[in-house]
Amino acid sequence: MRVWQVPSFGIDSLELVDRPTPHPGAGEVLIKIHAVSLNYRDLMMVKGTYNPKLSLPRVPCSDGAGEVAAIGEGVSAWKPGDRVCSCFFQNWLDGPPAPAKVKEALGGDIDGTLAEYVLLKETGIVRIPDHLSFEEASTLPCAGLTAWRTMDEANLQQNSTVLIQGTGGVSIFALQFARLKGAKVLGISSSDAKLQRACSLGLDKGIDYGETSEWDRWVREQTNGEGVDLVVEVGGVGTLPRSIRAVKMGGLIVQIGVLSGPAEPIPLPLILHKQIHIQGIYVGSRMHFEQMNQTLAASQSRPVFQSHNWAEAREAFREMESASHFGKLVLRIQ
Repeated sequence: MRVWQVPSFGIDSLELVDRPTPHPGAGEVLIKIHAVSLNYRDLMMVKGTYNPKLSLPRVPCSDGAGEVAAIGEGVSAWKPGDRVCSCFFQNWLDGPPAPAKVKEALGGDIDGTLAEYVLLKETGIVRIPDHLSFEEASTLPCAGLTAWRTMDEANLQQNSTVLIQGTGGVSIFALQFARLKGAKVLGISSSDAKLQRACSLGLDKGIDYGETSEWDRWVREQTNGEGVDLVVEVGGVGTLPRSIRAVKMGGLIVQIGVLSGPAEPIPLPLILHKQIHIQGIYVGSRMHFEQMNQTLAASQSRPVFQSHNWAEAREAFREMESASHFGKLVLRIQ
């Protein structure tokens, strides 16, 4: 089988090589991968900024969709031909997170999904909603689940207000899930064209932060001076200070991304004065994944993505690095 692997850090170092096709052992399932989506974590992994001590070579990516090709001894829940997605965490099945549960994350601790065939635990996959293609389903394991869990943790009510940052995978999923809950969604981006496209998906209002750096002030203006109920924070320390100013008193900031470096000190007194909540979200469990899929099936929602042939893996990673994409980037395996 063919796999993309990282023999040394850097996008240019990615190489397409042949490896033996694995055979499933007891409790294992062999998946023929048809589509893989990219996350910012995958880019960091390839470049060596996520874990400089990562054991190499490593097959990158956590998100794959395909069909069961073979099953190992004792596997009864799956059969060849079943359409399935990989779970980001192979050990986090349900309940709250724990150190043992978040080990064996695909494309990090262990080889990932950027391969023609992937061997996974029988409990490390979920069934794809019937209305979704393999390409659409491949966007779900990390970005989709992170956004869904964000909305679930926020417990949004009708007419709650949400702020999304940018128009990448998590942010667009957050927009879609927030709208399903009847929330009003505001957005910031460096591109008016992307904001217009987001408006076609339900964004209520957006602003170009390149033209208006004080977007936190704009957010408060849009919410009668109160701020939003929820900030989907994907920027990191570079945007967190303004997110703290943009959220309402007692509101929630869900910290997801680490896209930007420090720009100003974090206003700790304001966190206390506004009594806000800041919660980290790192994907979710298999149970969360199945709950999200039920929501997707009931609403018939479809992910937003751009597609590449998997031979263009390097080009897709460069596109992610440039932040020129909208929604998710997907590689089709042919």
